[in-house]
Formats: sequence, C-alpha cells, structure tokens
Amino acid sequence: MIKVDNLEKSFKKKDVLKKISFEVGKGEVVGLLGENGAGKTTLLRLLSTLLTPSGGNLRVAGFDTVKQQEQVRKSIGVLFGGETGLYQRLTARENIYYFGRLYKMPADQMEARLMELARYFSFESFLDRKVGEFSRGMLQKVAIARSLLHNPEVILLDEPTTGLDVTSAHGVRKLIFDLKEQGKTVIFSSHIMEEVERLCDRVVMLHNGVILYDGGLQNLFEKEGTNDLERIFMSRIGGVV
Repeated sequence: MIKVDNLEKSFKKKDVLKKISFEVGKGEVVGLLGENGAGKTTLLRLLSTLLTPSGGNLRVAGFDTVKQQEQVRKSIGVLFGGETGLYQRLTARENIYYFGRLYKMPADQMEARLMELARYFSFESFLDRKVGEFSRGMLQKVAIARSLLHNPEVILLDEPTTGLDVTSAHGVRKLIFDLKEQGKTVIFSSHIMEEVERLCDRVVMLHNGVILYDGGLQNLFEKEGTNDLERIFMSRIGGVV
C-alpha cells in the first residue's frame, strides 16, 4: 500500500530525509519513532502530497504522490498532531459535510457514514454545536471522523494522542486497533512507547533523516535482549540510557 524508495527531502539546503526506503503492506500498523526534528512529520506530509520530494519516489495505494496526487488524496485519511483543521464557526456536522463534499460523496452515503462515525466517537449530541465550543478531546474526535468519512484504505496519524486526556487517548488507541481489524493500513507517529508496543506490527525508527531500524518489535526485542522499547530507542540514537 505504501512504497518509499530512496526518498529525499531538503529545506534551504538542509537534508531532512536522506534516501530512506521502506514499504508498508495492506493491513499493517507501523509506528514511526524519532525525536523532534528526525523527519517524521516531513515524511507524513510527503505521503499526504502536502510536500514534494527532493528526490526518490513515493507511492501510496499504488499511486505516485507527485503525478497522481488526486488519487492519493482519495485513498488516504490524515490527521496532523495539534492541527484539527476544523472551522471554529461551523458545527461538527457542517465541518464534516464540507470535507465530504470535497470528496464528492453522495449526500445519503455521507449522512450514513457521518452517523456511523458519530456513534463510534460518541458525539451524536454534539453534531449541531459549533466546534469552537468543544474541548480538545472532542475536537480531536471530530477531526478524526472527518479524516475517515470517505473510508480511506490508508490512514496517516501524526501524534494523534498529543494533548488528550486519558479517556480520549484511550479512544484513539481503540480506533487504531479497530482500523487494523478492518484491514486498513496505518502509519502513526508517537513519542509514547507503550502505545507503539500495544498497537504496532512494525516500527520505523528515524534519526537525523535516516532509518535506524525497520522491522518487527519482537525481532527488535530479541536482537537487543530487552523488551524496553524506550531504552532501545535511546540506545540507538546515542542518547543517555
């Protein structure tokens, strides 16, 4: 579903990603690990067509992210941490309908999907309230529902539990597990090692724009002789253990 081949990205002569390559298959959940500035958000923005590569190739759901941007966008759902992208003066329903129309969804299909997601995220009673009145957790729920409205095959989540309370964060983790059960392909970045361990089939560790590790967690634990993912990560990036 996702193929990254010798991907490069530079900003003002600074190399943010340096010829990285990896693949993600259908139904896989992959955790993207790396300290701030490692290139995680840049990679997700490249996958979502918001940025253009400086070199190499990217394919999502079989489509080239540069030459077939519209097809890529129809295939993905995206949420960037701290950026709900919701219009504060519109209601939850109006926000979600707006994006549904951008995807040219039929009205009856959009309504049925909206109600399905509203029930899942427990915000039916908030549908016709302006989102400017919502808590951080409720905003996140609406933003995720908007991202999933068109039932995409590939979901990109950038630190989706950042700033959420315990209940809301638990809901996001449950969502990722359910998406996995549905056979969706998910890449999510996180600084919370526990949620990565619980949810991911594989991890991709980034440091200074290069991949330090790409593989299964169990294989990593056996190789390192410990199940402490945070300790392994710190050791790999040369931090204090």
